[in-house]
Amino acid sequence: MSAAPKIIPADAQAWRQGFLNLRPSVVPCPGLTMQSWAGVHEKCVDFLDRRADEAAALCWTTLDLFGVHPEAGLIRPDFCGSIVMSGDKVSTLTANRIVFVNTAHYRDTPGRPTGAVPIWLFGR
Repeated sequence: MSAAPKIIPADAQAWRQGFLNLRPSVVPCPGLTMQSWAGVHEKCVDFLDRRADEAAALCWTTLDLFGVHPEAGLIRPDFCGSIVMSGDKVSTLTANRIVFVNTAHYRDTPGRPTGAVPIWLFGR
């Protein structure tokens, strides 16, 4: 029997500490190229600087934002959090939706699998 998934709460400071350990010059998981990772890294840092506290106050979790599949990384987008999936900056943030330049991510999408890990813990 598998263990219940661990809920990683909303904590903007923990997001900053975890993510800022990732270097923009080292691709952290499968599903990213050096070029795409550079863009994602830049947009994640922008999010952390401008919107992380707001997202935490709206109860977005670590995995809602920064989750990836523990073995396949971004190759399994059904496990991925909204911030790591987009190469765009966040334009609007609500309790259930993050809007980017050309896309949106809904937190309450039914059927999302469990078992993701924060991108900074991939492979550990």
